[in-house]
Amino acid sequence: MATEAQAATSAEIEEKVAAFKRDCEKIRDEVGKMIVGHRPIIEGVIITMLSGGNVLLEGVPGLGKTMLVRTLADTLGLMFSRIQFTPDLMPTDILGTTMIIEDEDGQKHFKFEKGPIFANVVLADEINRATPKTQAAMLEAMQEKSVTIAKNTMKLQDPFFVLATQNPLEMEGTYPLPEAQLDRFLYKLNIEFPNLEELHTIMDRTTQKSNPEVEKVIGQERLVEMKMFARQVPVARHVQDYALRLLQATHPENPDTPEITKRYVRFGSSPRGAQAILLSAKVRALFDGRFNVSCDDVRASAVPALRHRVILNFEGEAEGVQTDEILDAIIKKVPENQK
Repeated sequence: MATEAQAATSAEIEEKVAAFKRDCEKIRDEVGKMIVGHRPIIEGVIITMLSGGNVLLEGVPGLGKTMLVRTLADTLGLMFSRIQFTPDLMPTDILGTTMIIEDEDGQKHFKFEKGPIFANVVLADEINRATPKTQAAMLEAMQEKSVTIAKNTMKLQDPFFVLATQNPLEMEGTYPLPEAQLDRFLYKLNIEFPNLEELHTIMDRTTQKSNPEVEKVIGQERLVEMKMFARQVPVARHVQDYALRLLQATHPENPDTPEITKRYVRFGSSPRGAQAILLSAKVRALFDGRFNVSCDDVRASAVPALRHRVILNFEGEAEGVQTDEILDAIIKKVPENQK
């Protein structure tokens, strides 16, 4: 009887894994109708959302960052809002404000008008153009999924997902994101310029009479269900140990740290980096049709999860060393199994 029950449970898990993979592919393919190329970026955004985190996109203007987020919201049937960050943006412009409202009887009373943060998918466009005070208004929403105004705390509707963009070229009049806020992003994804074939496809789609339309492929309830199922994926002890040793290798004071870290890194990643690696590795495993996390999943998740959590020292900044170079070297140096 125990064997039959175990087999039934195993069959149920296999069915759920297959459904998870199928739905992920549906989302990716539907978003791909509007977004040309950028398949790793699309998959990275989907993985981040299903991991329950937020994502920071960095790329020059015109590469489809806004369209990607809007298309994803339409594909999932979620409420979408866009916040254009500017130096004069105030926290109340994001969170909302209390207003005096006069009813039909002429009686006046206070009413809280919700800001654009009260949505399922929030695009924080050019987030580094706002002042630190306004950027800080996003912290509680991004981490706690709630908003506190005048001692009243309001929970944000699940799912809640922030996708922020920043332009790496034009730095004048911008406010670099503080480390505390960068740490709230599960992934940082760098958008590369499309190749010639992708540019031809973009021109064909955008300069003709009709544009492709996306359809809703899964609903809000299914998305929440997928997020909960992803957290049930088991992680073997040696795989978790590998992820933690990758994290430790970003700290220059660690005795087993590679030489490149000791030379160029000032501060390594916080424990949130390991959380981001393991959560997203679970989603990657399900995306691949597996109910177990492999070291390959950890390696694939390490760079986007850590690249914004590693702070270079003066020598690293002066020599123009890229964080990705350091992380690639760490992945090559740290063995899968501890000897």
